[in-house]
Amino acid sequence: MRPDRISLFPLNVVLFPGELLPLHIFEPRYRRMVRACLDEKVPFGMLLALPNGVAHVGCSAEILEVTKRYEDGRMDIVTVGRYPYRVVDLFTEDALLEGTIDYLEDEDSPVDPQNRAKLLELYEVCYTLLFSGMPVNLAESPQRSLAFAIAGALPLDLLWKQQVLELRSEAERQDRLLRYLREWALHLHKIDSQRHRGGGNGQSLN
Repeated sequence: MRPDRISLFPLNVVLFPGELLPLHIFEPRYRRMVRACLDEKVPFGMLLALPNGVAHVGCSAEILEVTKRYEDGRMDIVTVGRYPYRVVDLFTEDALLEGTIDYLEDEDSPVDPQNRAKLLELYEVCYTLLFSGMPVNLAESPQRSLAFAIAGALPLDLLWKQQVLELRSEAERQDRLLRYLREWALHLHKIDSQRHRGGGNGQSLN
């Protein structure tokens, strides 16, 4: 079900289609929103909160599970991103934001297999340098969702993630992400080398 008017949840997060997002719901207005979404089996909309308002492109979130209910009404839930949308009209009369939305469809565009392979390689490099562990294998991700999967798995700048969400071509998303990760991998390699040099061999320089 894809309703054209949904409750909106501004947060310091960019949610991508297919991405899992656990949330702790504590404000009364969002507890009310979650209860209504569960009762009516409808999604709500995630939007990036900005200093001067909210982004106008977001992603609908489906509640998969309520993992914990607290005596005071708070809840822990797990959501998954479903469909990108653009806010057409924003309704602010209530404490809980609502909006009428248009769902955004991707343009058909061929994805370069070489770009896809290089993107996966850079993702693994960046993830390993950041977390010193093996990344989740995304090689089997459908082509049209690979860029979203990688952007969701790495701690990229939020405004840059927002730009990725707003692009309407998987080929363009992969190309943009490839250029970003090339520069970021070089930066992470430099930091890693400096860290290892800073460790030294235990001998004083003085």
